[in-house]
Amino acid sequence: MVLRVLVPFVLVVFNLGLIVGQTAAPGSACSVHSNTSCEICLKNVSCLWCNSNQKCIDYPVRTILPPRSLCELPSARWGVCWVDFQALIIAMSMILGALLLAVLICCCCCCRKKKVRGPDKTEEKIIRQNEQRKIRQEERKVEMRVRHDEIRNKYGLTKENPYSKFENN
Repeated sequence: MVLRVLVPFVLVVFNLGLIVGQTAAPGSACSVHSNTSCEICLKNVSCLWCNSNQKCIDYPVRTILPPRSLCELPSARWGVCWVDFQALIIAMSMILGALLLAVLICCCCCCRKKKVRGPDKTEEKIIRQNEQRKIRQEERKVEMRVRHDEIRNKYGLTKENPYSKFENN
């Protein structure tokens, strides 16, 4: 799984050599540049330099990584001469592992803080405001009942017997 992600990334890094530019003709065979220097061989992007036997070979596009029979990974160079495939794969996997570990640690820390912390300040503020509103509303209800009772008493409309005003005394 990691190689599926890592190998295309490695190839992209090596393609940075393309940006520098290539001067070789697109149709030239890579074997012509054997027993020269790595820089001359790698001017053509389709070439792979094998450091162990000083050969310039056509890059095996179908296999992504060059097979051992063609050139071993520590000796293989493509794109730039100062980086071999094996070192690049190891470095990229270490960087990727470190990044994944850092993301995992951050996620764990964030989840733990939320679990321990409980409700945050805004939630507590909303709860307090709701409680204050309920208390004020209850106070208003009591005031309204008292006021209505006063008006009923003033006009002789007591709650005990609602039909008392219709009785003939």
